[in-house]
Amino acid sequence: MTGFRITDQERSQFGRVVVLYGGSSAERSVSLKSGAEVLRGLQQANVDAFGLDLCAEGADPLQQLQQAEFDRAFLILHGRGGEDGTMQGVLEIMGKPYTGSGVMASALGMDKVKCKQIWAAAGLPTPQYAVPGEGTDMAALANKLGFPLIVKPAHEGSSIGMSKVDSLEQLSQAITEARQFDRAVLVESWVNGPEFTVAVLNGKALPVIRLETPHEFYDFDAKYQADDTQYKFDHGLSAEQETELQRLSEQAFEMVGCNGWGRVDVMLDQQRGFQLLEVNTLPGMTDHSLVPMAAREAGISFEELVVTVLRGSL
Repeated sequence: MTGFRITDQERSQFGRVVVLYGGSSAERSVSLKSGAEVLRGLQQANVDAFGLDLCAEGADPLQQLQQAEFDRAFLILHGRGGEDGTMQGVLEIMGKPYTGSGVMASALGMDKVKCKQIWAAAGLPTPQYAVPGEGTDMAALANKLGFPLIVKPAHEGSSIGMSKVDSLEQLSQAITEARQFDRAVLVESWVNGPEFTVAVLNGKALPVIRLETPHEFYDFDAKYQADDTQYKFDHGLSAEQETELQRLSEQAFEMVGCNGWGRVDVMLDQQRGFQLLEVNTLPGMTDHSLVPMAAREAGISFEELVVTVLRGSL
């Protein structure tokens, strides 16, 4: 049982809170788990909260929202339709406050290409990349970026549709597979170094986590199902490197216009230093998730974390 509970006055300020989860994206299963955890945390903290599984079988999400009685929304819809600015726009039209980033930042955070373009224009470090079209010369693309490469759908999360490739044949096949999830595909230079993630809460970076997996990269299975993925706060960085990484993550978060909470994923290239991969504006809140893990390391309980996020909607 948690020791963190809000006052009756703050409970009144929040009013009736709906936790929006589920959705219809490829990350629905993760969102259902995240939503259940968030709802539990809010209720244990004395928040008047209830859950709403948008896109439950046979349900109309807009009709569900119109019929629900709530004062503000805690958004935990991962992927398209929830994390990309769509639901944020619906709630704006309804005049309902919600947690996290607004329409523009959510859309930019979901679009890996646009996000990288903003970072690159601002002089922030991110791996070289290309966006292949129907007539792209794949040999020239590979020659420019060099193998190995990572291929990603431009608008998916949770490493869905991602592949590491080492040859032209693999590259074409990986692009075809990624296009099953998204018409836009990002081909990125492989960074051969450790991966880190930095949670950002109200503009400030939480403790850095180093990710280690026996998989070729931190894929969907490593994130949500595997028991051999390691999350290390003993990350091997010097104090100066850790501070640099935290400041870089805060800059990356701010540059996209993000608000409230989120997570920035970064890799360390031995020659070029830290390289920004992506920003997550609605990260997972499951038992495998990284933001709650970083919050715990900072002395913030799960209940306090979800209430802190909710306060951003006031």
